[in-house]
Amino acid sequence: MAGKQLPKIRAGMGDVESPQVEAWSDDDYRRATGLGTILAPDGKADRAGVPSLAPAALRECYRTMLRVRELDELLRAHQKETGEEPRPSARGCEAAIVGAVAALEADDIVVPGRREAGAALWRGHSIAAFLGDQAVPRALGVLPASPHAATQLPHATGIAWAMKMEAKAGAAGKVALAFLDREATSAEDFHTGLNFAGVFRVPAVFVCINGGPGTSPVESVSETIALKALAYGIPGVRVDGADLFAVWTATRAAAARARRGEGATLIEAVVADEGDPLERVRLWLAAEKIQDASAEQALRLEVEAERGARAAGR
Repeated sequence: MAGKQLPKIRAGMGDVESPQVEAWSDDDYRRATGLGTILAPDGKADRAGVPSLAPAALRECYRTMLRVRELDELLRAHQKETGEEPRPSARGCEAAIVGAVAALEADDIVVPGRREAGAALWRGHSIAAFLGDQAVPRALGVLPASPHAATQLPHATGIAWAMKMEAKAGAAGKVALAFLDREATSAEDFHTGLNFAGVFRVPAVFVCINGGPGTSPVESVSETIALKALAYGIPGVRVDGADLFAVWTATRAAAARARRGEGATLIEAVVADEGDPLERVRLWLAAEKIQDASAEQALRLEVEAERGARAAGR
């Protein structure tokens, strides 16, 4: 894969330079095919890779993961009662969802796909508001979840392009993060969104959650989804999607790269059946004495109370 750097190409709409995809190195290839893990299924972590998050932030990440699972169960029960077509479940994807949004700044924009509506919980939306069909307030910076595969990706790219134009005008650099699943990588809008992002070097991060309940295998000759980034001249990174720390670290790095004006990144967060992402974080918090058993119980009661408040109509 390694080779000499080819000349850059130029495009219209602002004369944006984009590197040729052949400039990928062997290290690029390894990042796109290997599976980065920091927090193992048994709750033990590679300490060199653990992000420097404050205990309060770690507890909030875990709390939001619990609430994402609770919301998913309630939404699926509601869909069953009403006969609505069910969306893919977010169960098992909580670390990928929360790890990605927690790595952003408050004024970055989040563009959910078919099962990442719970990302708004990190920004302050409530379970009761979701189940009451209350729109996510615009101030939270989370767009409505897309019910269709990949249709949100051109939207995210357009938002990122506007952010780039604002940055040229002197505004602080912002990032647009879009979620998608593996089925979306076979849709036309996947190509449209990533191709635009690559050509115009917009500050976007694409997080593909590969796996989880309710998703179907995708036929592809590409070894991994992360390798698909090669076609668009952007980096592709592959991480363990059940590992909160790995997703946070990859997203943080991609967002920093975008803010520096270096363009978009595609992150493939692989979700397998090995281990529960909530259990990984619970074990880590307990081992590090960040959250004891009584605090764990209080947190679970809090989440149950939020569900109960909805049931009581409050």
